[in-house]
Amino acid sequence: MTTKKKLIIAAVVVIGIASTVGYSIFARNRGVVAVQAGRVSRQDLTQTVSANGEIKPKKYVNVSSNMMGRIDRLPVKEGDRVRTGDLLVQLESIQSEADVKAAEAMLDGAQSDVEGMAASIRSAEAAVNSARADITRSEADVARAKQDFDRAELMSKEGLIAKEQHDKIKADHEIAVAALNSAKAHLAQAQAQAAQTLNQRDSTFTRIAQQRASLTRAKDQFSKTTIRSPLDGIITYLPVNEGEIAIVGVQNSAGTVLMTIADLSIITAEVQVDETDIVSVKIGQEARVKVDALGDKILMGHVSEVGNSALNRSGTTTTTTTTGVGQEAKDFKVVVTLDDPPPELRPGLSATATIVTATRQHVLTIPIQALTIREFDADGKTLNADKKPDPNADTSTNAEKDRNKKAVDENKKKLEKEGVFTAKNGIALFRAVKTGITGTTDIEVLDGLGENDDIVTGPYQVLRTLKDNTQIKIEKAP
Repeated sequence: MTTKKKLIIAAVVVIGIASTVGYSIFARNRGVVAVQAGRVSRQDLTQTVSANGEIKPKKYVNVSSNMMGRIDRLPVKEGDRVRTGDLLVQLESIQSEADVKAAEAMLDGAQSDVEGMAASIRSAEAAVNSARADITRSEADVARAKQDFDRAELMSKEGLIAKEQHDKIKADHEIAVAALNSAKAHLAQAQAQAAQTLNQRDSTFTRIAQQRASLTRAKDQFSKTTIRSPLDGIITYLPVNEGEIAIVGVQNSAGTVLMTIADLSIITAEVQVDETDIVSVKIGQEARVKVDALGDKILMGHVSEVGNSALNRSGTTTTTTTTGVGQEAKDFKVVVTLDDPPPELRPGLSATATIVTATRQHVLTIPIQALTIREFDADGKTLNADKKPDPNADTSTNAEKDRNKKAVDENKKKLEKEGVFTAKNGIALFRAVKTGITGTTDIEVLDGLGENDDIVTGPYQVLRTLKDNTQIKIEKAP
């Protein structure tokens, strides 16, 4: 046998052996899924919620004018520190001051009228008393004339007096009665005049009350031309200048904001937390605030306010519940009060708050990406993929209804379980777990796993389709 033939035979033998070994390896690895693995471990876990917002003072006031007018004086500038009661703005006050003087003059006139009526009332009371005295005197005269008349009647019947004298006594009696009636009329007139004077006085009192109200209103309008600081703070915003016109706000139009005064002794970060995270945010929780303008510096604080009304991403408050496919995502306002704010902080600076919502010490944890969800039937078995329709099945209406009813019944029996795949002896086994708080990369395991258990952690595409009792081989993560 020549050397060439030996080489050919050796080559054929080597190729055959290699083919056999390759096929055996292929056959052995067929159906084996390559996965990445990790291990259940114990560690300290912190759950946080992050949200963006801006720096705001806890207490601030947008100063506006309650009346329209030209700005005559503006003795402050942006950055000035002011105290409660300090002069901020002086508006033009010529008209309002004139209104005050006019109201004062009208009030003085009405009070003078009341003083003049006091004399009239006293005169009317004297007239009433005089009329009553006249009545008393007239009544006495009538009584005396009546006695004389009665006596004259008897004497006239007996012929003791002359008829002329009888008629004179009778006339005297009638004159006394007329005088009494006249005195009564004078009393009624005096009383009417006194009542009229009292009514005039009461009317004047009412007018005085109206004039006092007008004076109070005029003084109030005049006082509004002088605007003073309502709190101690720093002027952080001053968009107006002397000579400009301050406009009063109406229902559909905002008024002129003359300035903003902020109390910078208490600084907050007002952030908007997503609706999915707001349930875990509570007052008093610790927070770390990072301000873009301060670089990597972290400011410590605590949650001091949690909003109850949802805010649309557009910034409007949600007051009604709406449904629909296009429903807008919502946030909730959360206020974080900074414990020790640096002096370089300014209102309006962008900030990010990381709120610590829960902490656990030395708990079992697994990587978040290892967690998956599988569906099980009523018997606890993993559900297979959707079955293909049977070509030999009855397609009649009744059969179709039965199949639909059966499908509905099967769907009702489906049960979703959250768990992980453990790696044991090259086999992936699904194990349901109960989880707790979630950290940045890990999640707490309350039940279902033990420390140092090996679990499948990836890749993500494999975990999505991995089935129970699948053969696996562990490889390193790229």
